[in-house]
Amino acid sequence: MNANNERYVVGVDFGTLSGRAVVVRVADGAEAGSAVHEYAHRVIEDRLPGTGARLGADWALQSPQDWREVLRNAVPQALAVSGVSASQVIGIGTDFTACTVLPATARGLPLCELPELRDRPHAWPKLWKHHSAQPYADRINALAERRGESWLPRYGGRISSEWEFAKGLQVLEEDPEVYGRAERWIEAADWIVWELTGVESRNVCTAGYKGIHQDGAYPGDDFLAELNPAFAGFAGKLGRELSPLGGLAGRLTARAAGWTGLPEGLAVAVGNVDAHVTAAAADAVRPGQMVAIMGTSTCHVMPSDRLAEVPGMCGVVRDGIVPGLWGYEAGQSGVGDIFAWFVETSVPASYSREAGSRGITVHEYLTELAAAQRVGAHGLVALDWHNGNRSVLVDHDLSGMVVGQTLATRPEDTYRALIEATAFGARVIVEAFEAAGVPVEEFVVAGGLLRNRFLIQVYADVLRRPLSVIGSGQGPALGSAIHAAVAAGAYQDVTAAAAAMGKRTEAAYVPDAGRADAYDRLYAEYRDLHDHFADGALLHRLRAIRNEGTA
Repeated sequence: MNANNERYVVGVDFGTLSGRAVVVRVADGAEAGSAVHEYAHRVIEDRLPGTGARLGADWALQSPQDWREVLRNAVPQALAVSGVSASQVIGIGTDFTACTVLPATARGLPLCELPELRDRPHAWPKLWKHHSAQPYADRINALAERRGESWLPRYGGRISSEWEFAKGLQVLEEDPEVYGRAERWIEAADWIVWELTGVESRNVCTAGYKGIHQDGAYPGDDFLAELNPAFAGFAGKLGRELSPLGGLAGRLTARAAGWTGLPEGLAVAVGNVDAHVTAAAADAVRPGQMVAIMGTSTCHVMPSDRLAEVPGMCGVVRDGIVPGLWGYEAGQSGVGDIFAWFVETSVPASYSREAGSRGITVHEYLTELAAAQRVGAHGLVALDWHNGNRSVLVDHDLSGMVVGQTLATRPEDTYRALIEATAFGARVIVEAFEAAGVPVEEFVVAGGLLRNRFLIQVYADVLRRPLSVIGSGQGPALGSAIHAAVAAGAYQDVTAAAAAMGKRTEAAYVPDAGRADAYDRLYAEYRDLHDHFADGALLHRLRAIRNEGTA
């Protein structure tokens, strides 16, 4: 292992608003340097860049050029900061948000980069939180249930509007020309690897969780034709051969070497998803270790040695997190996004001035005020559905609410209620897994929200269990670096690499019995509210009225 003291790998994490690169020592996962590059176009939600073409409600797109700029900027900057010579780097791995998917030519050129298609919204990559495909997901679910499709229970009984098939059907029916021009329908996780290697590959993770690939096959052409006859050949755009996680996707091309400052011919790992790759970074790759990656949204991933049908799960995929185990995924569509929305839209200027005078953020100020309260003192309970519900209801047309407000309600009361709502949503997910016979042995927290210690303590109290925390602030990038070490041959498999390079602190947060008891009472009210509005009838009508008013 001594040779690994002088060898390094690079992990690149493509997030919602930025991409980050980290340079990691192969021997022990020590992080030598990192850099972040903000996307110039961020999330495209209102108008297309350049042409100004209008987008509809619940659209969320991105620009492939922003992703290339991460390779051109963040990777060489991280290398420079680290002081590591490029000749010491033996591999690079990447991860992406998912399902972030784009139409491309057979050579991998994004259709939005064709001059004649730049003003066509459906030619652009659809970000994970593009939710306007919900009606198409509804049709897919209804038909799959009626036909008794064997793959449907593997996704908790419903597939999401965020995934490949719903978004693909939307493109077909709303812009058939773009659909016809799309020779490839490819996850950004695989597209960026194509950019690095010049070789098209498809990873087992996104294919399984986002592409309905189960037991060696995609949904059959007869099923797809029943949705729309022109949809029958859709699986042909997805690629048939799947590559294992930690596998070698190819070698760095001269062009990509020029972008990154890394040696041509470097090992490039098979693509992966930001959440799933984080399990390796936390050394949480054994059965029953649930990792919650908490940021703008939260994704819950967990390896297991048993197969079960968990209502509302996002999916269970063989080899989907670690080769040799079943990988489960669940999630919450809005967490950090909800807190940001509240601060940006509902906090008086006086709070901002007070926070500024003390040199802290508004989030930190509200957290201080909220943390000073006793559990339940605000008299509120909220539903964390502001960005829809991913698990366990799988309905992105749901919306959030806060119940119990009076003229005495203060911003810190609502802020705390929103934090608690996201913790209650996490408890719903954990209880669903355990009720289905898939035990959660350890709950590990990762992601940017770890910075808020009060929030994580609320989760420990609500979940009534100790919480472990990842030992790195660069979880996805570190996880990608770990996979790069495997692809480069430094470790036999992901489990061995995670043991050497991953890190976490066990039981870093312990529940307080008194607060946990108080939260049980609030959670019961949350469940009543959750179950009452779960059918979505009222919330769907309100969304329809809103959409009509903004059309």
